[in-house]
Amino acid sequence: MFGKATLFLRESYAELKRVTWPSRKEIMGSTLVVFIVVCILMIFIALFDFVLTILVRMLV
Repeated sequence: MFGKATLFLRESYAELKRVTWPSRKEIMGSTLVVFIVVCILMIFIALFDFVLTILVRMLV
């Protein structure tokens, strides 16, 4: 049982050595893109909710 766990850890460590990690600049750029998309979606959902609220009030 410990042999399989040790083998798994060794293979995982070897695999992590081959990973190409993003640079700080790439991470900052990706974070900025996510932030902008979230803000755009937040505005879209808020406007959609506002319009639907007005339509429901007119119907009721």
